[in-house]
Amino acid sequence: TRICASAVHRGWSVTSISRSGAPADSHALSWADKVNWHKADILKPASYRNVLEGADAVVHSTGILLEVDYKNIVQGKEGLLAGFSRLAGVGGGRNPLEEGEGERERVKVTYETMNRDSATTLAQEASSYRVPSFVYISAAASAPLLPKRYLSTKREAESTIASSLPKMRSIFFRPGFLYDSSRAFTIPIAWGGSAGNMVNSMLGGALTPWFGAAVEKPLKADLVADAVVEAIEDEGVKGVIVTERIEELANKAWRKGML
Repeated sequence: TRICASAVHRGWSVTSISRSGAPADSHALSWADKVNWHKADILKPASYRNVLEGADAVVHSTGILLEVDYKNIVQGKEGLLAGFSRLAGVGGGRNPLEEGEGERERVKVTYETMNRDSATTLAQEASSYRVPSFVYISAAASAPLLPKRYLSTKREAESTIASSLPKMRSIFFRPGFLYDSSRAFTIPIAWGGSAGNMVNSMLGGALTPWFGAAVEKPLKADLVADAVVEAIEDEGVKGVIVTERIEELANKAWRKGML
């Protein structure tokens, strides 16, 4: 929703595609009524093809950090230890023949499906409608406790999109941890990440191979959203966008907003 808000503030026509459609708190968002909230399944192009016609840019911001229901962890419905136990495949597996429909649906939420396939599917559809620009929110690196597939699937998505759709301007954002005051649990994580980033900088980046995104500078979600919109508007921007470049684009957007 942060990207939608930033685009609306530019005066753009904005459509959001998601499984849920409009967010539950859309009534409290002053800009929400200016967005076309389209309910669809990103892996089923037929459910959203009609909104791609005439689009100037498409942004893919769907993805998962864990192959567990991390929203339940955040909301306190499942313990953090239990979540990571299921992530690691310990603590007793379920018999798939005994799973209900909801459980079978959850099996589809994998790194390959959400981080890679959803992005390549959307990019292909956007290209078929001659959308000139495609933005993929990737990641700077992995982090301790995360499986290698978290990052490898994102890099696979980047590689596939860049190589198979060369006529489309592809922009791959690689931020570190994103935080926002509306999600209180992200603030202490960002504090820890900022401290780690400072230490890593003093050591010349020596900690990066060991800790990855855990020592990458955390960025505020609003800042990244402004940078995405600025990147779309600036036709000279393409390829991989790392933290420093994200901040430059956000600053450029801020200066425009002050005029």
